[in-house]
Amino acid sequence: MPSGSPGSMVPGSLAPQAGAAAQPAPAGSRVALLAPLTGAYAAAGPDIVNAVKLGLGPAAASLDILDTGSTAAGAAAAAQKAIAAGAGLIVGPLTDTEAGAVASVTQPAHVDVLSLTSDSNEARPGLWTLGITPAEQVRALVRAANAQGHGTIAGFLPTSPLGDAMGRALTTAVASATIQTYSPGSFGSMNSALRSLSGYASRRGPIDAQIKQLRGSHTVAGRQEAAKLRHEPIPPPPFNALLIAETGSGLGELATLMPYYDVNRGPVLVLGPGLWAANPASVAAAGFSGALFAAPDPAAATQFNGSYSAAYGAQPSPLAAIAFDAGAIARVTSAGGQINQSALTNPSGFTGADGVLVLNPDGTVRRGLAVFQVEAGGAQIIQPAPASLSAPGS
Repeated sequence: MPSGSPGSMVPGSLAPQAGAAAQPAPAGSRVALLAPLTGAYAAAGPDIVNAVKLGLGPAAASLDILDTGSTAAGAAAAAQKAIAAGAGLIVGPLTDTEAGAVASVTQPAHVDVLSLTSDSNEARPGLWTLGITPAEQVRALVRAANAQGHGTIAGFLPTSPLGDAMGRALTTAVASATIQTYSPGSFGSMNSALRSLSGYASRRGPIDAQIKQLRGSHTVAGRQEAAKLRHEPIPPPPFNALLIAETGSGLGELATLMPYYDVNRGPVLVLGPGLWAANPASVAAAGFSGALFAAPDPAAATQFNGSYSAAYGAQPSPLAAIAFDAGAIARVTSAGGQINQSALTNPSGFTGADGVLVLNPDGTVRRGLAVFQVEAGGAQIIQPAPASLSAPGS
């Protein structure tokens, strides 16, 4: 259905709003799927194939399915075969390295690609990254933090692919943001990095100097005053929101370090990755009740989940929802036996399995994400996902 239309998405209903002018079709008019049927990611292959077929509906009967072998070289070779067979639009591949390799083949041929990766570094005109990117999550979190009066945001991030991506997204969304990185899995690195980011030495130093001076007076009053100062709160850190990317044991370590350096949750709003949606109760148990993360609203996928289960007798993975979107977008933009390339970037976008999404001309994808607050029993939505994304900043 068109973005913003009433009702729920069902297989076969994803469609762009009318009004996009048709452009000349590419040389090919078929839809091809590049999926990891063998190799390191073969376990994801069947789910991807099933979801894309569900999105394509009756058009799945003519879908060309090619194996990437889970490698960049395999994906490039599969793309060449697809184009030779008449593909004008390609769904997949799965990973960032595969997407980059495919682009070198598809761009000269003017064949568009709906890749499933969440790495927006691979986005470019003609190749869209449909996975839910850290950039989209960070933009939603920044809006939520600002709405709560926590607009001075810092990033405390490991030097990992997720940490790097969230850091880039934060500096794009908030030009004044301070980013401090640390070595993942190293408590010592995390400790020294948080001490530096929080400005602990400069915040605590003046108080320690007073205590030393009072003790040096060698008077009862001086010692009493020094004892009082030791329990005085120190000034707050130079930020009131902190973006983190921890998901495992590092969460507990960070929860221990933050109060030690007087980075107290409440005055400092903690923002985390969408991966927390898999088990928000464990995030709360680690000490981060009240923290926020951005992810699709599970209610949006209710109908898709039911349709997938009815068709295949199993619950879909989160990846299946993205693959379904790609298949459904391919269906509505290849109707009539031709690829309508301009329909891909209709500014009104599409309503997909996880909610509204818009394909930008530069290859990035905007998605309507909800913002959740971590609680002991799970998570609660505090900022609903938008029903439409009419403006680039939405």
